[in-house]
Amino acid sequence: MDLWPWLTAALLLLLLLVQLSRAARFYAKISLYCVLCLSVSAVASAVCLLRHGGRTVENMRIISWFVRSFKYAYGLRFDIKGRENLEVDRPCVIISNHQSILDMMGLMEILPKRCVQIAKRELLFLGPVGLIMYLGGVFFINRQRSSTALTVMADLGERMVEENLKVWIYPEGTRNDNGDLLPFKKGAFHLAVQAQVPIVPVVYSSFSSFYNLKTKLFTSGTIKVQVLDAIPTSGLTVANVPKLMDTCYHAMRSTFFHLSRTPQENGTIEGPAVQPAQ
Repeated sequence: MDLWPWLTAALLLLLLLVQLSRAARFYAKISLYCVLCLSVSAVASAVCLLRHGGRTVENMRIISWFVRSFKYAYGLRFDIKGRENLEVDRPCVIISNHQSILDMMGLMEILPKRCVQIAKRELLFLGPVGLIMYLGGVFFINRQRSSTALTVMADLGERMVEENLKVWIYPEGTRNDNGDLLPFKKGAFHLAVQAQVPIVPVVYSSFSSFYNLKTKLFTSGTIKVQVLDAIPTSGLTVANVPKLMDTCYHAMRSTFFHLSRTPQENGTIEGPAVQPAQ
């Protein structure tokens, strides 16, 4: 039996569903995103191995070049301010808000030189995605074992100074699309104080105008990015971590609401509903 007519009919039906159904369009774009991540990771891994021969932070420049091309497939634009705060040639801890799987595109769009990330250990086992993260020098932490995580962070604190590394961390600890920031975890701030390096906050505007998991919205849009001034940690100790964390949280939260406001037809300003600090 000839299968081509059935395959053609199935493809046409799929295309029709994508055109008529918001949910179908949403899942089609998410599926494409996953396919892009897997295929690009495989290709980029080969390029990294050929170029540098193994695991090194220099591979992040190659990875960044590949991932930045994703925005053209999805019609996303980035409006970036304060990029110069990331270009200073010194080690630092970079912290940013964490909204969705699309954050990787935002990270790679402004990734500075010699910058690595901290990620949960489970990502290491995601096939070519885990491989490319390993080759890019990503530090993996087993969040189920606090003693192991502390050892990794202590080692990282020494290496970032010795090797002039920037470390990118999501202090919320998990993705969050509730229109506000989650309370921060202390790891990034302990690391910065331990290494006596500044903290550079990076804030991305809300994705809700073009990406919403609950309503299955996924269209094109503009992401505003603000890189805030570096916050020094020289002379601070562990006792200063709570105040340092609070300072960063309120600065980033205020900037998040400011960036996420959009002008409406009646001239008013709309933004995420401000929720009480948790």
